[in-house]
Amino acid sequence: MSGFFRRRSISSLLLILLLALLGWIWHERVALWAFPGIISAYTAKEYCSCRYVMNNDAEYCRGYVKQWLPTSGFVDDVASKQITVSGMGRSNSAVWIGERQGCRLQQ
Repeated sequence: MSGFFRRRSISSLLLILLLALLGWIWHERVALWAFPGIISAYTAKEYCSCRYVMNNDAEYCRGYVKQWLPTSGFVDDVASKQITVSGMGRSNSAVWIGERQGCRLQQ
């Protein structure tokens, strides 16, 4: 009989943990929805700053912005000094504005 209660209490505990996880996801839904866009925006802006504001080598800047989560697309348009990065289903661009303004994300 004690095995029955142990399995039931483990099942109840797992159900409570699942409900707590779902509650947390619901509470943080706005931040979780924004997260995929942050990856490509951060990479585009930081690469642009590394490359065109700090005038570092392209390979160095690629290593500088490398993240644990990979990006699926990366375009460095040297002529227009514009970077476009895709990752996690979102795409963002950053462009070099000038010496005093640096780089800016494009909307």
